[in-house]
Amino acid sequence: MKGTIQNRDAFLDQVASRLGRNRLSSEIPRPSWKYHPQDEVLKGATPDQLVEVLKTHCLKIHTSLIETNVDSLWMTLDKVVADHGGGPVVKWKDERYSEWGLEPLMKDSWPKQNIEVHEWDHTKGDENIRIAEKANVAITISEITLAESATVVLLSDKDRGRTVNFLPTCFIALIPKSSIVPRMTQAARILRQRHLEGNKVPSCINFITGPSNSADIELNLVVGVHGPVKATYIIINDL
Repeated sequence: MKGTIQNRDAFLDQVASRLGRNRLSSEIPRPSWKYHPQDEVLKGATPDQLVEVLKTHCLKIHTSLIETNVDSLWMTLDKVVADHGGGPVVKWKDERYSEWGLEPLMKDSWPKQNIEVHEWDHTKGDENIRIAEKANVAITISEITLAESATVVLLSDKDRGRTVNFLPTCFIALIPKSSIVPRMTQAARILRQRHLEGNKVPSCINFITGPSNSADIELNLVVGVHGPVKATYIIINDL
């Protein structure tokens, strides 16, 4: 439902009056900068070079990184979940899990191993949150991946609840190699282009860099303060 803004014109007229000028009625022109240093970072890097940068930074943020291909993804994911202690597992509702051949693992193999798997279902409301709170492992997909900071970008919607990312003990991000870009500069442009093309951009966009951690108190690093304690990135070679 679209909201209604009350008394907007009167309010803006009052602000302009207090500033001693007439209210602006035309759009402010977009600034044109002479220099763009942000574009020079990792400029011209190949996908393999970006992967190496990503690997290096994962070591700094206490995040495991594994490379695989689509055919071996199910075996890789099965091992990672086992290494993290098994289920319960919570995941998004996303057709890419099936496209990557993970459905037999999630719907057959894991249940036979007594690993409970919950798929986010927006019709269940807050029940999803209670399930995510009890989950051991979360499995999500990175839409854009920043090599410079080893950051995954997750776009929330009705089938991809954001609590999947934050509440379980362990976090696994599936990263298509094609999603890796140099840094935030490119991610912002991709999201803006989606908007300009008329695509829906979610109100919640999460930039996640490894497991939850904080060093606010006496500069002592504490992991798992307000989110997952362990994080694993799985790069899928889709190029």
